[in-house]
Amino acid sequence: MVEFRLAPGDISAIRFGVSPGHELAHAVRVLAQPQYHPLQWGWLRRARREAPARALDLLRLLVGPDGYLPDFLTSTPGWDLRPDEELARLRDADLGPLRVDLLKRVDRTSGAEQRLLRALADDPERARSAAADAWEQCWDALLAPYWPQLERILRADVGVRTRRATTDGLGSMVSTLHEAVSWTQDAVHVRLRLHGEVLDCAGSGLVLVPSVMAPRCAVVTEPPAQPTLFYPALGVSERWADDAPGEAEALAALLGAGRAGVLLAVSAPLSTSEVAAACGLAVSTASHHLSVLNAARLVDARRDGGRVLHVRTPLGEALTGM
Repeated sequence: MVEFRLAPGDISAIRFGVSPGHELAHAVRVLAQPQYHPLQWGWLRRARREAPARALDLLRLLVGPDGYLPDFLTSTPGWDLRPDEELARLRDADLGPLRVDLLKRVDRTSGAEQRLLRALADDPERARSAAADAWEQCWDALLAPYWPQLERILRADVGVRTRRATTDGLGSMVSTLHEAVSWTQDAVHVRLRLHGEVLDCAGSGLVLVPSVMAPRCAVVTEPPAQPTLFYPALGVSERWADDAPGEAEALAALLGAGRAGVLLAVSAPLSTSEVAAACGLAVSTASHHLSVLNAARLVDARRDGGRVLHVRTPLGEALTGM
């Protein structure tokens, strides 16, 4: 059992994020042991033909088959975290903690795997470069073609959880994340097979991260990483990786082609001019569509310095994603 102890400040700082790196690490585990992941077989039938063998072998060595996942392969999940940003953070990862993570994998292995991991730990700069190159190659081959479908599921899950917190309360929402998760007045409890710990979140809050690839809950607890709880996302079926033909056409029939295109574009925060460029519209036309979508509560706007950024609301996520 892992217990995240929450002070009042932690409760107010509970938030959601997404993690491309976490999805990639578990995709590697799926490829290594597909018999344990039937909900990924649709994706697997397509993706394994494109897997870069040497890069995949290195990532498989680094992530292992189960349990402990080296922290340097992922960064703190965020609502707007993009795969290229996570890769850039990996390329700049602190070598000291990276070596510690590799030595933890050394302790969990034997034989040839242990010797390879020890060699990587003895040269962390080379290990970081090789890991980042393998991460990039595996991402491009295994998940980049399916990221739109995967991201829609993640954001739709967050939309459902957000509405549940609004209607039923934060504790009720957290308790329904997964059967292994429960909420008490001052803590979130997570039942795990291989790890137990009591962690005081110490005012930093807790990040809740849905996952398509991971079949069970997982946690990040070791400072300086942000306390994080990963849980399986709603709506994952064996066909999650299938294309969604007709989505844009269906939205266009409902909203009109211009507004449908704008709604699909703002999966991440964009300024009005960025929306216009993405959709091939005049700025004034994009602004009009955004105003209508905002009035319908499908898009929200927030100020970021001198810019106003637009992003889909949970209702907009549900409309486009599910």
